Amino acid sequence: MTKPIRTAALLAASSLALSGCLLSPGTFASEMQLMKDGTFAYSYDGEIQMLALSKLAEMGAKSEDKFEAECWDDDNYETRECTLDEVSEQRAEWQAGASERRAEAERKAEQAKQMLGGFDPSDPEAAQKLADQLSRQRGWEAVEYKGDGIFDVDFSVSGRMTHDFAFPMVEKMPMANMFVTMMLRDGNQVRVDAPGFASQGGGNPMQGMMTGIMGLATLGQSNEDGEDGEMPNILMPNGTFTIVTDGRILANNTDEGPVETARGQTLAWEINQRTEQAPTALIAFD
Repeated sequence: MTKPIRTAALLAASSLALSGCLLSPGTFASEMQLMKDGTFAYSYDGEIQMLALSKLAEMGAKSEDKFEAECWDDDNYETRECTLDEVSEQRAEWQAGASERRAEAERKAEQAKQMLGGFDPSDPEAAQKLADQLSRQRGWEAVEYKGDGIFDVDFSVSGRMTHDFAFPMVEKMPMANMFVTMMLRDGNQVRVDAPGFASQGGGNPMQGMMTGIMGLATLGQSNEDGEDGEMPNILMPNGTFTIVTDGRILANNTDEGPVETARGQTLAWEINQRTEQAPTALIAFD
């Protein structure tokens, strides 16, 4: 990988890591049950990655602490060896901007801390503290931290359809993005959307960010010497999302439509890095 590409990947990674504590799914199985007796149940079993706790932010900070001259050929934009004058000029500019870089790093660190509900992402114990906090929230049956911002979770909750629902909800974390939402409508209708389970297209900001993650995951498979480990492990979505209901399905965007089962009608989506449309369904309870 050429240095300009790796530098661009690093900048994109740092931006993603600090742009809202982005949560992304890894390998998972998720199901939503919506029944005409007014009950619902939701479960998510699998991996969730929080990029603000991965090595992305750390890499971004380290990239600004170390000076390295970079020069490119004007004809083909390939990297080339810098002359002594170019190195001296770039070093002087880098040293002149030291205080500004420190101030920006402090600003980003405070921003990340606020987005993480007060947790300091540079704290080695932050991830485990967050896992402990999630374990105290209703529905989080098991939360295990696996490193590099990756949590293995078992979430399950049930109740009555008297209010809207969203997953995941993280206490004191205002910027946590939603994987799945259930919105109640007039006329005994329920709309389910899963914006966190799509990686491409659709004009959804979350999908655009997920597309960036997919690119970073590809770039991170090897370093310039073809060795693993330079870029952090970035999970790619791989799972299934299922809706089970005995209501009347008004609309959905599955490939095959509803399938009759013993529990009622089932809608199923296979989720991976090529998923273009976020799963959605509209269900009525007459």
